Amino acid sequence: MRHIIIEPTENPKVMKFVADYNLIPGSLELDRNSDISEIPLAQELFKYPFVERVFVTANFIAVAKQDGVDWENVVEPLKGIIATELDANPRLYLQKQKEEYMIYAEMTPNPMVMKFVSSKALMDGFIEVKSREEADAVPLAKAIFEEFDFAKEVFISDNFVAVTKNVSVEWHEVMVTVRAFVSDYLQNGGSISNVTPQKHESPASGIMNREYNADEQKISDILNEYVAPAVEGDGGKISLMEYDAETKTAKMLLQGACSGCPSSTATLKGGIENILKQFLPDLVENVEAVNG
Repeated sequence: MRHIIIEPTENPKVMKFVADYNLIPGSLELDRNSDISEIPLAQELFKYPFVERVFVTANFIAVAKQDGVDWENVVEPLKGIIATELDANPRLYLQKQKEEYMIYAEMTPNPMVMKFVSSKALMDGFIEVKSREEADAVPLAKAIFEEFDFAKEVFISDNFVAVTKNVSVEWHEVMVTVRAFVSDYLQNGGSISNVTPQKHESPASGIMNREYNADEQKISDILNEYVAPAVEGDGGKISLMEYDAETKTAKMLLQGACSGCPSSTATLKGGIENILKQFLPDLVENVEAVNG
């Protein structure tokens, strides 16, 4: 049976169940209205009426419970269910992709950006190519620019390539062609990048050229655990840029598909702000985008 470690979180309603391997690329956030027909683990967890939400990202599953139920009474049964279900379906889903570099296209909240997701990891970290002039050291991006005149920017991260187009075409006209091109390029052994990717861990600290203070580190930790994987799932990147303790405002740096996305403000207010306020109510009241 899978080895599962139980880890409390700063939020008394949330408990983490840590596995000994990475469960999925990106992340999942599920509640009782989510489609869990292909996720047996979620089906089993939601059989418990006190389970409100389930987060899955990196190597852990976080379960949020209702008030009125003590963890000491339910944590071991949940641990057993999670271990059993991971033994049966290590990647959570009933259907698992086995083909190397199988590519599928996925819309993002930004209508100008299409995400092309690979069944195999492309790099550990991310690279953002904002123009054709910057593409020489990133062969995959250069090939996309040379093949498609409408390509404006390329963002490569973990297991996907996000391409930003100009207004000369619509994605429904070119999506299949771009997907086939990326698939053929990777399947034929094309080089992805000649430069070292930026790391996901606290990229804003490098921009600010300073260490996070204690409060900023807490915010960054929540972003990295609960927010960043979901944002990356939409072809973007988010980092804490600045924190104003007086106004309790966290300012975010947006990259990839999130940069310039018309729905980025709604995403910040409707999702990210709520998560930070839930986990860090004493620190965060507002979230703002630096370049969103």
